[in-house]
Amino acid sequence: MAYPKGINKAHDSFSLFLNVPDNESLPTGWRRHAKVSFSLVNQGSEKLSQRKVTQHWFVQKAFTWGFPVMITHTELNAKMGFLVNGELKVVAKIEVLEVVGKLDVSKESSPIMKTIDVNGFQVLPSQVDSVKRLFEKNLDIVSKFRLKNPYLKTACMNLLLSLTETLCQSPQELSNDGLSDAGVALAYLIETGLKLDWLEKKLDELKEKKKKEESCLVRLREMDEQLQPFKKRCLDIEDQISKEKEELLAAREPLSLYDDIDNNV
Repeated sequence: MAYPKGINKAHDSFSLFLNVPDNESLPTGWRRHAKVSFSLVNQGSEKLSQRKVTQHWFVQKAFTWGFPVMITHTELNAKMGFLVNGELKVVAKIEVLEVVGKLDVSKESSPIMKTIDVNGFQVLPSQVDSVKRLFEKNLDIVSKFRLKNPYLKTACMNLLLSLTETLCQSPQELSNDGLSDAGVALAYLIETGLKLDWLEKKLDELKEKKKKEESCLVRLREMDEQLQPFKKRCLDIEDQISKEKEELLAAREPLSLYDDIDNNV
């Protein structure tokens, strides 16, 4: 999904999102882990092309993710080669890393996707509970929301749901790039007038947990490296112990007084 004027008209940017098609036909609980690459092609020189990459879990309640600010209008117009005859070339590459819940091809999916109104937002049936929960816990979330266009409102809600799903993942599942993308998405949503200070706190907490996770991993690697010489020394000592035990058993073998006599006979 491309938004040449951005999902917020007040924002000077070009937005790009990946949306899971026909998601209503997928089984309950489906998930898709995908690596997404969007490139804005510089038709004068490919070396100057602009590329952004992210990994994300697309799920039933939040099936849209991408970049609210793929490129600003200022950059787009200032750099030669992006806009040629008023056209911008976009290349999307999607690598599906993991699939949970496959499409049942025996069932026909309806071409019409029914939506339900929740506080002025048109959402899919699978999103209703999540959206209602957002409004129940944050009554003033849309008190200053400025967008009126129904399509842009839907895009914002999908992005918000995707963001909440992202922030519910463990630090191990999230990359620093993913957290950075989440920060950009959150800042963009706040600019639309959504009151998301509570989500900012959650993102800050998640960033701190990610830092602690990385610090722990670094310390564990350092300790493991320090431990390696001792492990090798222990293995060497175990080998020596085994040899000493063999010599001890040999030393404890009783002598036979008649070995020489039997050999002579």
